[in-house]
Amino acid sequence: MSSEAKSFEYRVTLDETWDARSDRGGGVLAGADEASWTPEHLVLTGLARCSLTSLRHHCVREGIVLTSTAAAHGTVTRREDGLFGFVELSVEADVGFEPKPDEATVAELLGKAERDCFVGTSLTPKPTYAWRVA
Repeated sequence: MSSEAKSFEYRVTLDETWDARSDRGGGVLAGADEASWTPEHLVLTGLARCSLTSLRHHCVREGIVLTSTAAAHGTVTRREDGLFGFVELSVEADVGFEPKPDEATVAELLGKAERDCFVGTSLTPKPTYAWRVA
């Protein structure tokens, strides 16, 4: 029995002023704000948000409500291949669970969050994670 892997597609558009829009609608990310929101900041935002989204997905499957905040950090410099790129990525997150599961379940949920974050698994280098559990 052969099964097809799930496939997820995402699309954004940039207009002539570089205002970004998601294929899901919602607000506009103003291109004129590039002094505050560089492409590198957007990668870090995607990494942090994807990490928490992944964790929330696994919590919902277990009947657990997640509360969370996160911060991401990245260092860009010249790599061994001579090109500039991220050489270090990290995510720090404060998380709470209701009801609070046992330590083994918490460890399993956090491991699944890291494993299943599409953004994190797409990046080189791989992010490091620091989880603080309330």
